[in-house]
Amino acid sequence: MNFRFAPGAGPAVAASAMLATSQPSATLAGLDILRRGGNAVDAALAAAAVLCVAEPMSTGIGGDAFALVWDGSRVHGLDAGGPAPRTAPRLPVAADGPGSPVVPGAVSGWEQLSRRFGRIGLDACLAPAIDLAERGVAAGYNCARAWRRAHRAPAQLGPAPAVGEVFRQRELAQSLRLIAEHGADGLYRGPVARAIAAASWLEEEDLAAYRARWVEPLSTGYRGAEVVELPAPTQGVAALEGLALLNSLEPTLPNQVRAVGLALEDAFATVRDGADVGALLSPAHLAARLGQPAVLRPELPGGTVYLCCVDDDGMAVSFIQSIFEHFGSGVVAPGTGIVLNNRAACFEIAGEVTPGRRPFHTIIPGMLLEGGRLRAPFGVMGAFIQAQAHVQLISSLLDEGLDPQAALDMPRFRIDRDAVRLEEGLWDRASELADSGYEVILDDDRAGFGGGQLIDLRDGRLLGGSDRRKDGFAAGF
Repeated sequence: MNFRFAPGAGPAVAASAMLATSQPSATLAGLDILRRGGNAVDAALAAAAVLCVAEPMSTGIGGDAFALVWDGSRVHGLDAGGPAPRTAPRLPVAADGPGSPVVPGAVSGWEQLSRRFGRIGLDACLAPAIDLAERGVAAGYNCARAWRRAHRAPAQLGPAPAVGEVFRQRELAQSLRLIAEHGADGLYRGPVARAIAAASWLEEEDLAAYRARWVEPLSTGYRGAEVVELPAPTQGVAALEGLALLNSLEPTLPNQVRAVGLALEDAFATVRDGADVGALLSPAHLAARLGQPAVLRPELPGGTVYLCCVDDDGMAVSFIQSIFEHFGSGVVAPGTGIVLNNRAACFEIAGEVTPGRRPFHTIIPGMLLEGGRLRAPFGVMGAFIQAQAHVQLISSLLDEGLDPQAALDMPRFRIDRDAVRLEEGLWDRASELADSGYEVILDDDRAGFGGGQLIDLRDGRLLGGSDRRKDGFAAGF
């Protein structure tokens, strides 16, 4: 097999197991769990918890999570996105503050994953994060930059650290310890739940009633492979529809933009909590959409972390976790160190808050199968670029034949309002889009183009990539 490698950096390689995350401390923690006998789910949970400490502007136990798990024969979907309060007013849609969090779903998702697929117990998985929160972790370059630029950074977390500066989160360590000791009840009941309710429009009853749930994934074919995503209320169907449309076209830059533009338009109109979006993938709908122009739509900004793992038994996890925008609502539950999400801002897609229901979710884990077998867990964080980036990443992998690192390093486009933003590296191709009628913006801020991870299984080999727009790496043994 011939691979095209990114200049100066090939993919990570491993013989048995591999983990890819956006922070070094998270990758190392997950690998340590694997070496101590944990499986891919245990390693993913350890890494996810560490990311709550090491990348607090993007994720935390006050946020939500989604996952795909390959058990060796099939893919299972986990939906750990929480609803708005049952007593929430329908309007207005708040962008931040105490009226913007939904019920944090991540911790219930952790517990569900650990109980169903884990090997060593949730308490053991949380130990590395508790230790780092108490001892401190050095701020990565992109982490420090994002913290410095965040306009909602809570004063309770202290000033933005310089690159390499150690920061600590001792109150968060105590909240994580409660979860390790009492499971999800450590967050959804008792003093932490009371603190969350006191700081926001959420009520203790909203928290106590929440349970993450297992859902049936969606999938579509692309170039002979099968791409798997999660159903509504995530935008996973937008990635699938974009790929399904592109499957009938040459994978040129204008065609990629057109395909994701059409898919996002359909997702904005259709994806709601409980909606059946399978019709968007029907041959009749796809054929009709190919004959119509795309109407570009506004995007919302966002944070998020993504990680993936494959263990030596062949289990794989594609996992994504978020508090939505950087530092979410900007609200910290007193005495807990928990930054609450502002995911209710995504009710903007529907036009109003729906009490007791979940908003449109931007975060989507992905998985690629070939011949009914695992090919690659993958994902790209970054709000509405996620579905767009899934299309671009899978096209780079399958159409261009790139290795995982090279595929992640490829410059990206991003639909933004009525224009298409191009990352440096695509600037010389702006005329291709302009000739197709698009307004083009040359964007020199890499932070807006997401950050992904991918582990590719080919011919018995593990090849991993970690987006250099973030601070992490892929590694294995």
